[in-house]
Amino acid sequence: MTDTILVLNAGSSSLKFESFAVESTGEGKELRSLLHGALSGIGTPHAALSVKDEKGATLADEAFAEGIADVEAAQDVVGRFFRDRQDDVRILAVGHRVVHGGLNFKAPVRIDAAILEAMTALTPLAPLHQPANLAPMRSILRRRPDLPQVACFDTAFHRGHSEIADRFAIPEWLYEDGVRRYGFHGLSYEYIASRLPAVAPRLAAGRTVVAHLGSGCSMCALDGCRSVDSTMGFTALDGIPMGTRPGQLDAGVVLYLMRQKGMSGEEIDHLLYHECGLKGLSGRTNDVRDLTSSQDPRAKLALEYFITRAAMAAAELTCFMGGIDGLVFTAGIGEHSAFVRAGIAKRLAWLGVELDEAANEAGAPLISTPASRLELRVLPTDEELMIARHTLALLEA
Repeated sequence: MTDTILVLNAGSSSLKFESFAVESTGEGKELRSLLHGALSGIGTPHAALSVKDEKGATLADEAFAEGIADVEAAQDVVGRFFRDRQDDVRILAVGHRVVHGGLNFKAPVRIDAAILEAMTALTPLAPLHQPANLAPMRSILRRRPDLPQVACFDTAFHRGHSEIADRFAIPEWLYEDGVRRYGFHGLSYEYIASRLPAVAPRLAAGRTVVAHLGSGCSMCALDGCRSVDSTMGFTALDGIPMGTRPGQLDAGVVLYLMRQKGMSGEEIDHLLYHECGLKGLSGRTNDVRDLTSSQDPRAKLALEYFITRAAMAAAELTCFMGGIDGLVFTAGIGEHSAFVRAGIAKRLAWLGVELDEAANEAGAPLISTPASRLELRVLPTDEELMIARHTLALLEA
């Protein structure tokens, strides 16, 4: 029987999961990925389950013509997979990604009814993500109250920010009410920070900007592997442009949409979360691969805007830290788009950046030249492993 930690990352239309074996070594416990998968297309007629083992071999590839209604139904499908196909596995605990931890959740926590209620109260701060994140917890708590669960927060890694990095220029009562810059993608940045001492000691000891560029995008300033500032703010809408979110936006635009266009809160919510960013600029897609290969002027505009704003954000974080030793690219776009990395590096040449073009095209771990004043690196992130580590640590505490 293999003891495992199951990690769940539930979204509004997908349920991603990864199973880690807990193995004893002479130095303690280690985690090894056994399988990973996703049930995508929740709430659509195109729901499908895909599961692969640690070597990439397919364990399940199933479509559901009748659809999967919601996250709880998706959880039933995933649970059935484990019962039918993984009967030699014992799940010790389940770790969950939670987008927003608010003011009070500064570290991972064991989940009970009171904790779940407190996380539910934060839904207005992350209306797109929080309900989906919490749905599997609620279901497991009801069905398997004996199974330990741990919540890991995307905001927790940033909670040590100074007041200058934490505040907006708004009245004190709003700040005390929790309207402040939280920062997100913290589990990704925490993982990168944990890897830097081994792969880039100079950056681990110095000042580094990490660019998490995926469907959601942000950047984080690390000083000695500690988060000191981030581009995202009160919600996951702020900062640099994203796949379907605008990034930095004059608040007056929202007032204009309400007053002059008569849009409701729900309509504005949908616009800002689903119709902006690269998709809004290009008028067609948020897929960087498609945009890069397109000759459409709007596709070129979308990429130019994205790259320029990303470079500007890196410069702003450099200013906040008073200098920079390196830039690390991670997540889907950061790890796989040589075009985007090259564009950002070009716009940061004034900082002494020299890009090794061949290494960049090859997606090498180090993509700067020996003469470059800044170290440029590509480092894959692993939020699921970070969640599994936290879950195991709390299980053994």
